[in-house]
Amino acid sequence: MGDPIQLKDEGNKHFQAGETDKAIDCYTAAIKLCKDKKVLAVIYRNRSACYLKKENYANAASDASKAIDVDAADIKALFRRCQALEKLGKLDMAFKDVQRCATIEPKNKTFVETLRRLGAEIQVKLKTTFSTDSRVQNMFDILLDAEMEKDKREKAANNLIVLSREDAGAERIFQNNGVPLLLSMIETSKPEMILAAVRTLSGICTGHKARAMAIVHMVGVDKMCSIMAVDNEEIALATCNLFQCINDSLTGGDSREYGKEEALVLDTAKDLKTILLSLLEMVNNAKVSGHGRDQALNLLTTNVPRKEKRGKDNTRTLFTIDHGLKKILKVCGQVPELPDQLPLTDNTQLIASVLLSKLYDDLTCDPERDNFRDICDDYIKSKIDPNNMDKTIHAVNTISGLLQGPFDVGNVLVGRQGIMEMMVALCGSEREVDQMVAVEALIHASSKMSRASFIITNGVSMLKDIYKKTKNEKIKIRSLVGLCKLGSAGGDDYSLRQFAEGSTEKLAKQCRKWLCNPQIDTKTRKWAIEGLAYLTNDADVKDDFVEDDLAMKAMFELAKSKDKTILYSVACTLINCTNCYDKKDILPELVQLAKFSKQHVPEQHPKDKKDFIQRRVKRLLKAGVTSALTVMVKADNAILTDQTKEMLARIFLALSEDSKDRGIIVAQGGGKALIPLALEGTDVGKVKACHALAKIAAISNPEIAFPGERVYEVVRPLVNLLNTERDGLQNFEALKGLTNLAGFSDKLRVKIVKENALPEIENYMFEEHDQIRQAATECMCNLVTCKEVQERYMEDGNDKLKLLLLLCGEDDDCLQIAAAGALAMLTAAQKKLCNKITQVTEQWLEILQRLCLHTNPKVQHRGLVIVYNMLSSDNNELSKKLIESELLEILTVIGRAEDNPKRQEPIDVARTCLVKAMDLSLIKPFTNPS
Repeated sequence: MGDPIQLKDEGNKHFQAGETDKAIDCYTAAIKLCKDKKVLAVIYRNRSACYLKKENYANAASDASKAIDVDAADIKALFRRCQALEKLGKLDMAFKDVQRCATIEPKNKTFVETLRRLGAEIQVKLKTTFSTDSRVQNMFDILLDAEMEKDKREKAANNLIVLSREDAGAERIFQNNGVPLLLSMIETSKPEMILAAVRTLSGICTGHKARAMAIVHMVGVDKMCSIMAVDNEEIALATCNLFQCINDSLTGGDSREYGKEEALVLDTAKDLKTILLSLLEMVNNAKVSGHGRDQALNLLTTNVPRKEKRGKDNTRTLFTIDHGLKKILKVCGQVPELPDQLPLTDNTQLIASVLLSKLYDDLTCDPERDNFRDICDDYIKSKIDPNNMDKTIHAVNTISGLLQGPFDVGNVLVGRQGIMEMMVALCGSEREVDQMVAVEALIHASSKMSRASFIITNGVSMLKDIYKKTKNEKIKIRSLVGLCKLGSAGGDDYSLRQFAEGSTEKLAKQCRKWLCNPQIDTKTRKWAIEGLAYLTNDADVKDDFVEDDLAMKAMFELAKSKDKTILYSVACTLINCTNCYDKKDILPELVQLAKFSKQHVPEQHPKDKKDFIQRRVKRLLKAGVTSALTVMVKADNAILTDQTKEMLARIFLALSEDSKDRGIIVAQGGGKALIPLALEGTDVGKVKACHALAKIAAISNPEIAFPGERVYEVVRPLVNLLNTERDGLQNFEALKGLTNLAGFSDKLRVKIVKENALPEIENYMFEEHDQIRQAATECMCNLVTCKEVQERYMEDGNDKLKLLLLLCGEDDDCLQIAAAGALAMLTAAQKKLCNKITQVTEQWLEILQRLCLHTNPKVQHRGLVIVYNMLSSDNNELSKKLIESELLEILTVIGRAEDNPKRQEPIDVARTCLVKAMDLSLIKPFTNPS
């Protein structure tokens, strides 16, 4: 089709039919062909209307402007541009357009009303702007006045931060010379001033690409890095947040439409590259504090690897490996006991290991992984020097870091000729620091059974000698952990014990002793938990541990400490104690077959049976495990890896197995702690957390279990369990949880509907499993008071109402109560449904009669309410049909019955139905003959 007029007419038809995209295509094609300026103006005006409908306001304003360029008095184009400009926040320009419209057509009510409204909005905006401007200036005056009282300065700083979090406030600060003034606050070198300035800058950058880029250039990346490098945890964290806000805004966090101004916002790639290189420089810079290094590593962990593995672009990861892998390895290899080491916190090296793991996982092919391994191999080879023990133990410690991160890489390097032998040899060194680093490396290397076997053969006697001879507690405890790990190399297989009977219990006893000793520093006591993490594979050790209240409480207190490197070991210990790891069911036939063919068959420890596990769970709950878990969940994401989150979710699920224990979990904040675990982490971990949430939501008061707005965050995890990939128990408990929430408030019911749960709930109402079908029907019963749900039942062309009516005819009392309750509420809310019931199935009257004759008063009551609703539906034919049926006799019998507290509700409703029938003149009151 090549005629622009024809294309325009075709576009008009599509627009009137609501096919906006097709209309835009027709108008665009017509614009390319049209030579007549007046026709072209009409087409632009029409396409502007399409863009308005699609909420693409920048293009709508642009097209309307092109129409106005041809005809300045085009009233439709002027008003469309006014509407678009208003949505873009350009009120003054929108006001001018509608003013011209009102001048051309002064009697048009729409123009006059828009003119009045925009005028009022502009006045409010001006008033706010002027008052905000003066407030901003006043805040800066107070903050930069050295003689001002401390309380006033703190209040001004807080107000400035709050103001920057609102878009209008952030814009006023930015426009009023705010950035130079904030830099002046930073130059004071006072921590509270620096904090206030950095947090305000974060607010200004959030969700605004143009402002974020301006701040990058005005403040400078180097300046921001120098602020983050200071030895102050709060300032380092605040600056890390500033970098994150800038990154989010520059990589798509800003959803604004800039229109023509988009060209003024420069390409962000150069700035993002500068930030990445600067962060990599911070990683191995000796002038950077431990806290600053942690935050630089955290930023790299968060922003370099791909968020979704489906995305093909991993260039940031490859760039980071090429320019920064050796710098990260240097951090892993630091030995704090040696001189001239980088400043570190307790968490730095673990964060570096996590970053290495994330980078390696983000690689997409073997050549990329080979390159990663080669860089690591070259780095370690360059550090091994027989004449310089400091460099050699740096290499060994780097391997430890790799074994805690990308284990496969570390495992390959440990397998290189001479590495394991070197580790064992270092254990015999006279220097304590050599022994300590070597023992740690052996501990991490023995995760593989083959390596453990090598060390059991070559290193156990040496570890025992170190343990007995050394007076240094730090080395003693590490050698003990080495023995613990080797002793547990067979996992929970009772038949694969590495050491003699009773040896693991003795090792565990010593670990508990160290754990409970407050005289030993936290870092050293951490190793005692590491030992227990391995030894608790043995059921005897588990039982002894949960009987030791002091040891459990000591571990929980350490889990709440600042040293977050302990989290994984605590989680492993709890996983073992609760037996919530995945365990494959072994078929007896396969066991017999394995024995016949002389294959190894794993054996379960007698104390790993269900009753022992339940007893251990009760002991852990009593000792306060939930409060420790809630603190662990709040840890930084760089340390709280997806694997650790999965472990925490598994523990929560094991703890909530018994409904009697769920109150303790709720009381100690477990309900709130589960929400982030259900939304982030591995797929398995999220499902486990969702299941634990469902168990708690099913029987708890939502107001107490999930206080405030958190209750709305629970809905999505529960809805996620309603699919065929989940097992029946998960479906059932999710439905019970949603039922409880749906009965709590109308806002929650709306939230459940918005999360698209209704189709899934309806599907489960067809389920063959009685309990799942009942739970789904009960959930629907609580949802039917929501208008959106009622509208679904009123729609034609579906069997929703028929299903509900047929469920009323089932033999299960609980199912009938739920289905009849839903039907009673629906017919009370929507009179049209009373008539629809008679059309969905011919059995409707028979089902109603069965409900009204039911022996269970709850079912009978609901059936009679449905009858009353139908009598009150303003449908005389329907009312007549009911009274002419056997229902009149049923109502009469029930209504004449004597008052009975157990059945009073159905009796009262039956009497009300008879009164209604009399009001409708369908029956006459009974009178005695005179």
